[in-house]
Amino acid sequence: MELANYLYDNLSSVSDVRIYGPAPSQTVTRAALCSFNVKDVHPTDIATFLDQQHGVAIRSGHHCAQPLHRHLGISSSARASLHFYNTKDDVDRFIEALKDTISFFTSFK
Repeated sequence: MELANYLYDNLSSVSDVRIYGPAPSQTVTRAALCSFNVKDVHPTDIATFLDQQHGVAIRSGHHCAQPLHRHLGISSSARASLHFYNTKDDVDRFIEALKDTISFFTSFK
């Protein structure tokens, strides 16, 4: 739970990132994952760049949640997932790689 909250807190601090789902709190426990989108950057572009340029693997697509995506008004999302072998250093590395990815794609505006 600590690592899930760490992921959420750090990801929510990145500009132009929208996380789907409630924020963790005393009454809300989140799974160790975050589905998100970045303003004006396709989730597949994010996932591909993170993988090819930084060696960071995330998922992109509809995650078998097409009805939810339709309800949210989106066609796809990116998802960062953690497991028992991940650490805060992994989250930090992901966040820095994501910031670089966003910087790359927004440089074309």
